[in-house]
Amino acid sequence: MRIDRLLCRLRFFKSRARAQALVESGHVRCNGRRVGRASLAVGCGDVLTFPLGRSVRVIELTALPGRRGPPAEARACYRE
Repeated sequence: MRIDRLLCRLRFFKSRARAQALVESGHVRCNGRRVGRASLAVGCGDVLTFPLGRSVRVIELTALPGRRGPPAEARACYRE
């Protein structure tokens, strides 16, 4: 799954365009490596690091969401 689509489906960003802008600005890391393109494929077990507000979020993907569902469903797909 694309990293921008994943961040949107996990409800960290309201739109895919906002997630895409953050990824392309170089502020997102996947498994310790800086991500420069929104089309990077991510999967279960990957660790993502990105700024959100005034804090930095570090999450590990445990499952890939099938849709942008309710927050409880999204939280079940990762752990901090």
